[in-house]
Amino acid sequence: MVQRPNLRLDTSRPWLGLNFWSRKGGPFMWRTYDDQLVREELQVLVDHGMTVTRSFFLWPDFHPAPDVIDEQMVQNYRQFLVASEDLGIPTIPTFIVGHMSGSNWDPAWRNGRDLYRDGFMLGQQAFFIKEMVRRIGSSPAIAAWLISNEMPWYTGPTDRESARAWSIICTNAVRAGGSQLPVSLGDGVWAQEVIGTDNGFRLRDQHDTTDFFGPHSYPMGTDQTRQLQRAAFICEMSHLGKPVILEEFGVTDTFASEINAAHYYRQTLHTSLLAGATGWIGWNNTDFDMRGLEPYNSHLYELTFGVTRIDGTPKQALLELQEFGRILDAVDVAGLTRTETRTAIVFPAHIDLDLPVVDLSHQADREAMSEISWHASISAKLAGLTPAIVRESEGIPDAQLLIVPSNKAVLGATFPTLVERARAGAHVYVSWFAGTTPSQRGAWWPDIEPVFGARHRLRYGIADATADRFALTFRVAWGGLTEGEVLEFRAAGPEYARSHLPLAVTDADIIAVDEAGEPALIRRSVGAGFIYLCAYPLEYMGAVRRDAHQDDNVHRLYAALAAEAQIDPDVKVPQPRIYVDQMQHADGTRYTWFVSTDPESVQVTPQPMPGRSLVDVRNGEDLSARFDLPPFGVRVARHSWAEVETPSAAPGQVPTRADAGSMP
Repeated sequence: MVQRPNLRLDTSRPWLGLNFWSRKGGPFMWRTYDDQLVREELQVLVDHGMTVTRSFFLWPDFHPAPDVIDEQMVQNYRQFLVASEDLGIPTIPTFIVGHMSGSNWDPAWRNGRDLYRDGFMLGQQAFFIKEMVRRIGSSPAIAAWLISNEMPWYTGPTDRESARAWSIICTNAVRAGGSQLPVSLGDGVWAQEVIGTDNGFRLRDQHDTTDFFGPHSYPMGTDQTRQLQRAAFICEMSHLGKPVILEEFGVTDTFASEINAAHYYRQTLHTSLLAGATGWIGWNNTDFDMRGLEPYNSHLYELTFGVTRIDGTPKQALLELQEFGRILDAVDVAGLTRTETRTAIVFPAHIDLDLPVVDLSHQADREAMSEISWHASISAKLAGLTPAIVRESEGIPDAQLLIVPSNKAVLGATFPTLVERARAGAHVYVSWFAGTTPSQRGAWWPDIEPVFGARHRLRYGIADATADRFALTFRVAWGGLTEGEVLEFRAAGPEYARSHLPLAVTDADIIAVDEAGEPALIRRSVGAGFIYLCAYPLEYMGAVRRDAHQDDNVHRLYAALAAEAQIDPDVKVPQPRIYVDQMQHADGTRYTWFVSTDPESVQVTPQPMPGRSLVDVRNGEDLSARFDLPPFGVRVARHSWAEVETPSAAPGQVPTRADAGSMP
């Protein structure tokens, strides 16, 4: 079994809230602070169930000269703290706010000096943080601290050593100011361990400086399903020993209609919860009108990210936040943990380790690896599984089904481990990939015959062409697929990336062939288990294709693998664009989330375990047999069950299903 992490901060209430500017002044609100208006704005959030805000010290305003704090700005902020305390909604102050609304706001005295390496600037940042904590840190309205707002956007990337030194100096300044409240960097978590691109900020380097990680997510894409689950994937990949708080996410009215913005909020909130996030802070609380000032005069879209309009009335997005909060209350989210799973997707070590780089073009391959893992994760969910994403760099777990999707560069030590896992009874699936670039084309693998029972027939430097549409035809009945059944796929990517692996089988079974009759999916028996090789990079081609999840069949392949591995989900759903996931309460109660990726209304016919019933946590409706989900809808059910007798269960016991872990 593989544990899926969801560490949480020790807070009085789970954080559910919004990044906060007043509609009078926006980022400059402290210059002309209007306490009555701010209280009205906070009250709207409280009335809709919000439990926290994130607030901002515009650095040039609060720190106008070296060693100088603007005391009037501090006094205005203190009024905000009093209002927050009175209304029962604490805030998370952010110190170094030099980047905001797509623009940078420098103190006049910086004079271009490096914020990471210049000793004077490091000292001034530490001074500012310490002095602000000293002035306001005793307020009970403060929930935590953030060092910056998207520091990599403000001052650019840096080297790893400088980023760590900066984080040590700044977080120590919080402690020097006298506060022991949680602190994080506010950097956005655009880290190499998550996306494969290095900006100097590494999550592993923050093990002794921060108390939580705070991803920021504003994706742009070409596939609706991936778009709605991008924040969840970023949260999933941020699990490196700290709680994960989705610190920023949201949409502007100029990029999305109100109803589609509501869909985005709903899906982001629920899928990130299922990905282990334990706090949510949307961007942002209100629209505001500052069209006469830059950057807003030239970037008008920045004015309409609010979940309330400029008159204070709520948009649908705020109602989605409110409903999400009610569900969190109904399930007592503070007592929930993610269920264990027997399915694991291997996240390549080449993404998050500083391995030797011989060819700089390999960077494109590293970045593609993250997207491929994401596509595989969604496909596994649509197959009815609850996959963990595990880091190759931290070892291969003991899972019943291991998926290594379209990975050009697998570590040499990994292959023997995969074979050992198969020998012990696992089903191990690996798909071949030549990579995204013409340089060093081909998988960086050892001899495949001892592993997969087949020899390759590659020609040096030549891409074996794949047609725009291709199919896998199954030569045997396998995993619920019948003999002769066909799974169709669409190729994508440049010619050398969409090439396939010609195989000559020596010690394996041919499960499926391509349209030329060549082996496309083979299986080798190893001890008590099996190891599979797919000759086509199916996950890569899905990851780079527009609207891939409308017709992608990777999920059907994964469902067949799961059937062969005898993984029977806790609750099955035959509808192809619905996925389910479970969480379990400390008192033993289990909950199932039903998440629709369909833009149309769907009638769902769940198939729970025998004797199990499903009850909607919000209205008590019986969901056991049939219910409706609106476009991109989500429903949450509480499990209950009666004593039943089945051939596989003693009287009074309920049989278990492997992918869900042990039953309460």
